Amino acid sequence: MRAAVLHEIGQDKLEVLDDVEAVGFGPGKVRIRVRATGLCHSDLSAMSGVLPQPAPFVPGHEGAGEILDVGEGVRHLKAGDRVVVCWLPACGSCPACKRGQTELCLAGFMNAGTPNFKRPGGDVFGFAGTGTFTEEVVVDAGCAVPIPDDVPFDIAALIGCGVTTGLGAALNTADLEAGSSVAVIGCGGVGISVIQGARLQGAAEIVAVDPVPSRREAALRFGATRAVSPDELPDAKQQITAGEGFDHVFEVVGKSATARTAYDNTRRGGTLVVVGAGAMDDFLQLNMFELFFDEKRILPSLYGGGDVLRSYERTIALWRAGRIDLAGLITHRVPFADVNEALDQMRTGTALRTCIEM
Repeated sequence: MRAAVLHEIGQDKLEVLDDVEAVGFGPGKVRIRVRATGLCHSDLSAMSGVLPQPAPFVPGHEGAGEILDVGEGVRHLKAGDRVVVCWLPACGSCPACKRGQTELCLAGFMNAGTPNFKRPGGDVFGFAGTGTFTEEVVVDAGCAVPIPDDVPFDIAALIGCGVTTGLGAALNTADLEAGSSVAVIGCGGVGISVIQGARLQGAAEIVAVDPVPSRREAALRFGATRAVSPDELPDAKQQITAGEGFDHVFEVVGKSATARTAYDNTRRGGTLVVVGAGAMDDFLQLNMFELFFDEKRILPSLYGGGDVLRSYERTIALWRAGRIDLAGLITHRVPFADVNEALDQMRTGTALRTCIEM
């Protein structure tokens, strides 16, 4: 079967090969035919080494498809079921799951160290224990979440990561109240989803901050009340909050520099929500006096900061009701053979989300 493989960390191109085999099928596992997958910035971060990932590996973790086969003991799925790939499944029995913090379950991360594929030359890993830049993938049954028949595969793929992450940051993590002022730094697919979540919560002012003009224009279509370049943020802060700072600032880039900017633009007593996935050696510096004196809350948000399965259901309900726009997030589509074109679209910021059609 075909799969897109990164041979070494640091390479910027994938090679689409036809000699890759999905492995590991057995009890508790399912085999999925991938029908659509989105490109998330985390895939680029894994390729560059910002996020830890053994190589060679198949990128992709934002996918949807149909079940081809189920292993022994799998009761909730059958061949032909339509599913979204969940890269962070909850085991249900660890301390985090028992506390109700299923997004902190480490079971999914443990899968990342086990090869999902093989080639004649050896083992190949799947990013985040999945790897959806492929025609077929074998994953734990908990990674395959059934979706209703009316949800297209491309929409379902987005729900698998970017939309759930962004909406959840606003709806679950921030506890964002109606009438509040919001700034969102970084307006790709995840940032746009944060904006949609802030709009749903009734934020009065939503300022989108991004260096790419097309993304700023898109942010306005999705609910931002103002869109500015990073250099224009101080003026927006002054005009909207009289210099005090925003009630909620979302950092959706994953860099200490933008996190510091987000902190500086959060009002005293306000909330900074860290959504971007950054590097282990990139440190955010805060002095102890400002930390004490400003009483700003710093809230990281992993995968939307809530129960993933409930978040999926909520997103589908909001989409059906026309309260959120998911189709509009897909600004580009490329065939699987042109996966490197999708990488370029993400790197240059020309795409909110590119759907890779399998």
